[in-house]
Parts: sequence; C-alpha cells; structure tokens
Amino acid sequence: MAYKYHKYIDEYIQKIRSGKRVSSKEIKQAMNYIESKLDNPDVIIKDDMIKKAIELIEKYFPFKLLDWELFVLALTHCYYKSDDTVVFDEIFLMVARGNGKNGFVSPLVWYFTTHYHGIKGYNVDIVANNEDQAKTSFDDVYNVLEDTWEKSKHFFYKTKEKITNLKTKSYIKYNTSNARTKDGKRSACLIFDEIHEYEDYESIKVFTSGFGKRKHSRTFYITTDGYVRGGVLDDMKELAKKVLSGEIKDLGLLPLIYKLDEKEEAQNIDAMVKANPSLPYFPNLRKEIEKDMTKMKYQPHKAQDFLTKRCNLPAQDNFTVVAPWEKIMATKQPIPYEKLKGLECIGAIDYARTTDFASCGLLFKYQGKRYYIEHTFVCHKALEIESRPIKFPVQEMVDRGLITIIRRDAISAEDMANWFLEQAKLYNIKNIVCDSYRASLLKSKFTELGLPLQEVRSGPITHAKVAPLVENIFSEETLVFGDNPTMRWYTNNTCIEVDKKGNTTYLKIEPKTRKTDGFFGFIHALTQDDELQEQNNNFMSLDVYTY
Repeated sequence: MAYKYHKYIDEYIQKIRSGKRVSSKEIKQAMNYIESKLDNPDVIIKDDMIKKAIELIEKYFPFKLLDWELFVLALTHCYYKSDDTVVFDEIFLMVARGNGKNGFVSPLVWYFTTHYHGIKGYNVDIVANNEDQAKTSFDDVYNVLEDTWEKSKHFFYKTKEKITNLKTKSYIKYNTSNARTKDGKRSACLIFDEIHEYEDYESIKVFTSGFGKRKHSRTFYITTDGYVRGGVLDDMKELAKKVLSGEIKDLGLLPLIYKLDEKEEAQNIDAMVKANPSLPYFPNLRKEIEKDMTKMKYQPHKAQDFLTKRCNLPAQDNFTVVAPWEKIMATKQPIPYEKLKGLECIGAIDYARTTDFASCGLLFKYQGKRYYIEHTFVCHKALEIESRPIKFPVQEMVDRGLITIIRRDAISAEDMANWFLEQAKLYNIKNIVCDSYRASLLKSKFTELGLPLQEVRSGPITHAKVAPLVENIFSEETLVFGDNPTMRWYTNNTCIEVDKKGNTTYLKIEPKTRKTDGFFGFIHALTQDDELQEQNNNFMSLDVYTY
C-alpha cells in the first residue's frame, strides 16, 4: 500500500480523522498542522531509521510501541533535505496520568544515543523539579541495561548517575532544576519533565543556553496538566494554540495535547481516550480510571485531581462544595447518646463575631464512626439585619433545642463555657480547641471555670492537613451529625479552593447570609483527631470531667 507520508503517520492521522480514535480538538488541529509541515517538498521522512529505531526499542525494552508512540517516533525522523535539520525540533507532549509518557520517552532517547541514530556526542539531559521525577526516565533505561547487561555491556557504560554509549560517546544524565549549578551546553536532546511544576524559566534558560549546536538537536516538554497557573505550562499551551491555529507558522514545534474537551466527558470512560491515548491497550488503566471516576463523585479533592491529572482539564473555577448533598444528608444517622456517655471526646468552638453566630461541638470516635454533637448560639442582632436576612429556619432549630438565641448585645464566653460544663456531666472532655483569636477572648472565663482550652492553627495549613480525612469520612458515610439541620447547613455553605500545589482550603461560599461556624468548629476538632482513641462497648471510660 502506498502512503502519502509514512505508514505510522498516515494510519494515525486516518484514525483521528475517521473518529476511530476519539480525540481532543487540539489533536484534530495537530493532524492538519502536521500535514501542512510534511507537505513541504523539502521534507524527507527516513523510513530506514524509523524501522531500525522500532526494531531496537522492541528488542531491548519489554513492550511493543503503541499507535500514538509509533506516530511520534516517525515524526521525530522528518528532516529538511536542504540543510539536514529536523522538521520538529520541539515536541510538546501533554498526556494524562498513567498514560506512559516516560515509558515512551525513555527508549526513544536511549535510541538517540546509539550509532543507529548516527550522531556522535548526542547527549541527553533529563530535567525535572525533583530528583525522583528526573530519575524516572533515566532509571527506565538503566534497568533495561541491567536486564540485558550481557549484551548491553558491549555498547554502554553505566553508573547510577550517567549512562554512556561506548561507540558514540553520547550520554544520558538526569538533572534537578537547580539553575545555579547545572550547565546544559553539551546537550543535543533536552527532556523537560512535568513542566506543570515549573513556575518560571530559570532552569530552562540554563539548559537551553547555547543549545542547538549539535546536529539534529531536539527538545521534549512532557507533562500532565497541573495546578501552577501562569507558569511554563500555560505559556506552552498558549504557544501551541497559536501554532495550531496557524497564527504562528515558522516554528518547529510539534504540539500534541491529549485532553478532554468538556468537563462533562469525565463521566464517560470511552471519552477518556482523548486524554489517555494508551487507554485502548491498557485494561488495568481503564479499571483504575473507572474507579477514580466513581470516587470523584463523593470526594471533591479527588474530583479536582481527576480532572487535572486524568483528564488534563483543570477546572477554571477551583471552588467546589465540601461534599455532594447526598453525602451531607448521610450524616443524618442516629447518635447513640447513651453509649457515648463517659467516653472521651474533643470539644471545639468557632465564631466570627460575638454579635453573630457561634458554634460549640464535641467530637467522638466510636465503633468506626465519628460523631459530632453540635450546638449553636445566635445573637439576636444577627437576625434583625434587614439588608442580609439569614436564610435558615433559626426559630425551628431553637424549638428543637439545637440553637440558643442570646438576647443580649453579644454572645459571651460564659454562654459557651456553660454549655461545655453541662456536657462535661455526661462525657469525658479531654480538651477544647479553638483558633488563636477566639482563644484570647475565651481563655480567662474557661480557666476560671476549670475548663481546658487549647489554641489550634486555622487556615490553609490546617485545612490541607485534615482535608483527606474530611473527604474520606464523607465518602464512606462514617460521619454522623445526627438529625441536626444546622450542621448540614453549615457544611453545605462551605466550599473548597485548591491552590496551585493541590492544597485544600475551606472557605465560605457567601460571607454574609450563609454561615459556616459549625463546620469550621468541626475542622478545629479534627486537628486533634489523633488524640482520640477508637472506642467501643468493650470498655467504658468513667473519667467524666467534673468541676
């Protein structure tokens, strides 16, 4: 069969164009862009080198190359006849987690160092933000050499830091992105791994300074999407957009952006091949993604990570509710008050102002679940502001004994202390926690009445620490508020924000009419979760706090 360009290029383009392989808008654009480049009569595609590269890789490495890998490998062997330069001297490859980008790049750069590639001193530097990531591709090659050492020792010299081809004197090295100590001027091939972590160009500048002096120099940018916005990855995506649209025509950039087009596609396993071109070949990957798709429905942090890493589709709005409403409703389980009597617990307090809402609570760990008994105090003034009426049935909660309205000008430390003193007659309160600002207002009265009070940190550091536990207990429905609509309201009024490093912070969805005091009190209590032992009916602590 006659091919227009090359077997592996033509067949892959046809799969994308026909819809046999579902693909992102950017991949469809890339097919047109690649054809426009290869239609240049000055371009030649070296079939003999492509065949040899595949033969060598599949001989030494324990896998067969996939269709998209064969496609990219073939494109790296496209050259301009007139000046013997490569058509694509920069390859930007963005594929989702689990797809095997390092597993593809590792044998490719190994091949580049061999005499079959035909260039002496074709040095490969792999660069990443941390040593573990930088070593990923390096170790792939090192381990293959180990496994084939009886044969490979005739062609390579290896240490844990550097692999050298004996015939071409080409090396493979890994480097961390310490711009002050590395020098990439001898490189012929640069691999910048996980560029979503690069906040600036300092390390890239060092390695690309003087780069391009070696024949057929190439740079690979390989990555998933990430949380750093405004960094190198966003710049590369913007550059790719202009190249694919035809706005920029004179670059040798090959942008291959595998991603979902719409957030809604994240619920369709068959659409996931858009971000994971290896998916049709890896049943275990498919199973893992299906499992993540189920988890993300109930664990907001996992949903954010799933969209970003599995779909290469970071949400533009990083705010999402703490838990789906059905999981918040699942906290409406009976609290075994009689069985909790005498058991140890952690008390917690949170409020913004003493003229508004204040929440007190007790956290228990009992028979595999966490129980949180909560009571709210409301200053009457908070209910009398016509410009921002509280959209919650406060009086109904008063009638049910869940809220106490304070008819004075402010909620006092004594109001809250008295609640804990009443609870101390029933439960063993090990400690009571609140953030530092509130502690300064409460400490004197609590000390006077003989109640413990400990300051805990509030804000992003604390939230990031407890977020995995919060997600887990909501997801597994092991958190119990009892029939307490106030706590469900507080929780549903709270959102999470994920920063550029993937850390979670809890925030109010709306700061005036939607209160969150009870939820943040609960978060304070969870900071001391490790101080609570799991309790059951095999023993009963009778050390009830007395005063």
